[in-house]
Amino acid sequence: MNITQHPELLDRLAASYALGTLRGGARRRFETLAREHAAVRAAALVWQTHWSGLAELQELAQPDAAVWKRIDNLVQADRQAQAMQAARLASQEPALPGAVGPGGWLRSLLLWRGAAAAGALATLVAVVVGVQVNGGLRASTGAQIAELRQQLQATPHIQYVAVLADDKAAASMLVTFDPKNNQLVLQRVGGFQEGADKSLQLWALPPAGGPRSLGVLGQEKLLNLTAGEADVRQVPALAISLEPRGGVPSAGGPTGPVLFKGELIQRML
Repeated sequence: MNITQHPELLDRLAASYALGTLRGGARRRFETLAREHAAVRAAALVWQTHWSGLAELQELAQPDAAVWKRIDNLVQADRQAQAMQAARLASQEPALPGAVGPGGWLRSLLLWRGAAAAGALATLVAVVVGVQVNGGLRASTGAQIAELRQQLQATPHIQYVAVLADDKAAASMLVTFDPKNNQLVLQRVGGFQEGADKSLQLWALPPAGGPRSLGVLGQEKLLNLTAGEADVRQVPALAISLEPRGGVPSAGGPTGPVLFKGELIQRML
């Protein structure tokens, strides 16, 4: 099956790959496809950007004191269970000379029952505290899920994506288009850095006519350019050229070398 012909499946696999839940042979097969297909690489890069953005938005949080209390109760219950098991084994061992008789047997029985009672009490306490903690954790988790849902709703809707590579097929720039905010988002993924007297300029390469400038890039690792959907609709590819500082007029097309180029892919929202 050609995964690039099934955008919904590709999107799910790319999300799982970026999150780290795609493992084993499935992960290796996805990596093989990514090396062979630009669309697969682009989908993986898009989701890696999504997940990393969400992680950066999350604040560090200390576990609630009730969580540590529950852990302590579970540890104590486990210790009591081990003590009960040891007492049971001791009661089954042959008595030493001089210890045979009703008194020795009675002491073993009392020890076993005491350990059993202690273990049952610790287990009961752990269950009660666990129920209380679970309610608190459920409320806390619900709040976190609601917050993440709001963040995901605020996440840009990516309709077009391109991975621009150099002449050696090394990815250098990830370009995505967000129709909700009318923005092209460019992220440097390679090590290229233009000189202080030069600028990178992004060009649309329409099927007919000459290249059309979409904007001049700053030197930031992540930047936005204002653009409408009409600027990228039915544009099969994008390119980046190296120009004098500040860029050149769109009408004349690129005057410097074209450094990076790649197919512009429309994806399902």
